[in-house]
Amino acid sequence: MSIELTRNFSIIAHIDHGKTTLSDRLLEFTQTVSERDSKAQLLDAMDLERERGITIKSHPVTMFYDAKDGITYKLNLLDTPGHVDFSYEVSRSLAACEGAILIVDAAQGVEAQTMANVNLAIDQELAILPVLNKIDLPAADVDACRTQLEDVLMIPGEDGIPASAKNGIGIEDILEAVVKKVPPPTDNEDGLFRASVFDSLYDSYKGVISYVRVMSGKIKRGDRIKLFATDQTYEVKETGVFTPKMSKTEGLVAGDVGYLIANMKSAAEVKIGDTITNSKFPCLEPLPGFKEIKPMVFSGIYPVDTSDYEALKAAMGKLQINDAAFSFQTESSTALGFGFRCGFLGLLHMEIIQERLRREFDMDIISTYPSVIYEVDTTRGEKLIIDNPSYLPEAQSIQEIREPMVKCYIMIPGDYIGDIMQLVMEKRGEVINTETVDHTRVMLTSMVPLADILVDFNDRMKSMTKGYGSMDYEHAGYRAAKMVKLDMLIAGEPVEAFSVICHREKAETQGRDLAAKLKDVIPQQMFVVAIQAAVGGKIVARESISAMRKNVTAKCYGGDISRKRKLLEKQKKGKAKMKAFGKVNIPQEAFIRVLKSGD
Repeated sequence: MSIELTRNFSIIAHIDHGKTTLSDRLLEFTQTVSERDSKAQLLDAMDLERERGITIKSHPVTMFYDAKDGITYKLNLLDTPGHVDFSYEVSRSLAACEGAILIVDAAQGVEAQTMANVNLAIDQELAILPVLNKIDLPAADVDACRTQLEDVLMIPGEDGIPASAKNGIGIEDILEAVVKKVPPPTDNEDGLFRASVFDSLYDSYKGVISYVRVMSGKIKRGDRIKLFATDQTYEVKETGVFTPKMSKTEGLVAGDVGYLIANMKSAAEVKIGDTITNSKFPCLEPLPGFKEIKPMVFSGIYPVDTSDYEALKAAMGKLQINDAAFSFQTESSTALGFGFRCGFLGLLHMEIIQERLRREFDMDIISTYPSVIYEVDTTRGEKLIIDNPSYLPEAQSIQEIREPMVKCYIMIPGDYIGDIMQLVMEKRGEVINTETVDHTRVMLTSMVPLADILVDFNDRMKSMTKGYGSMDYEHAGYRAAKMVKLDMLIAGEPVEAFSVICHREKAETQGRDLAAKLKDVIPQQMFVVAIQAAVGGKIVARESISAMRKNVTAKCYGGDISRKRKLLEKQKKGKAKMKAFGKVNIPQEAFIRVLKSGD
């Protein structure tokens, strides 16, 4: 098929605006999937995606469409995630396309993530096709959405195609718009093979499967290829496209989106964003890669059973090949043994990785409290990057600590503006701009410390706005702050697994909460155990676990009180001696219960 008849496009939208449902309808309309095989969320292959109703990975699929002009076109579609934590998946998918269908919910209008995704598409210079979805809902307001397209996104309102993915309304109009408005891919004049790896996964039978977009030239089975990142050469064993299952083809040509299997055995051999070329006739320079993704949130992940360490390492290696934003390195803890320090893009990303380790690899794991990266200037003039509380230097040798900030775009109904501003202030943030989107909604732009929005900010914002609020954030550099290390001492011994870096003002509250939790999970000893939260050498909170006490006077019937007192004194001396030599052994269950509860 001629490259002129190929169209590559993505579907982008805010979370829950109907991307996956629309892709289901497009597959049905083009008869890529038979009615018998059709099911909801067809492109969401992971159980996790189906359960949560969210897309986590972008999924490519090739369709053939007989247009009204009598010509058959090849359409390569990439369905993308909508959640803020997975925007890197969206940017990688957009790099493989020439156009993007932008879905706007006709009942909810333009949301925070809609704007973020439009900006990604504009950066890649893609043709944007707006679709006003869910017009069948009673609350749908198509005219208001057209106005928002013009006012907020600077897209002509009349371009918006009214549709309902659920009821199959407007599907043909969307396909016609794709054929007419999305430009075909271009081939390079030199005819050399160039392909960009936009995703990959590991199969235990076939090895590494690379998802590629062919930018120029062609490739077939038996050809030898070279990877720019590693300079290694391989023989191509299989090529194919997604329909949406993997279907073998004779080869791939310029403009195709498909997969390529070479004899790559290990997860480390292919890098997402790398360029593949023919080893006999290589191109001289690689294609422009994707922006390097830097993790923003760190957490320790340890196997509950220490003998699972190697299996966990292998599982993480396989996950990393499928998820470029996930990083890990080995670390050890006196309390939890050997494990890994892992980097994630956000809390949902962390949750998904942990759940995938449990389900896909059957790993029993425990994770420590999430932390972010701090920049520390020491009195000696050194600049340190700290992602683990245990590496923070002593307070007297620190000159300044800077914490990561995020620029947060929060779109909410106007009635809740006071509550949300209060929430932003509670999280040590400041609102820098307030903008009216339409007659009911406003957009707040605020600067908030990343560490404070990690855990419950999104949940609280959703509940305060009764589910109508939406947010998106981007990294906004570092700012100096009064950060301190909060240590938890148990019977005077610091326990590093419970250490956190927090703001000085919040140290006391956080210490008190953590001490109360530990009191519930640490078993009683023969002597009183003090649980203390300390900042530097100063104790800011304390809880005590009372000692087990045997009734030593039970056998004394009557008689002189001095006899009872003598027995009690003897018991007291014994406890003091125990306290001097005794050490509190904290059972693994206590760590698991405290750390798994998210604190």
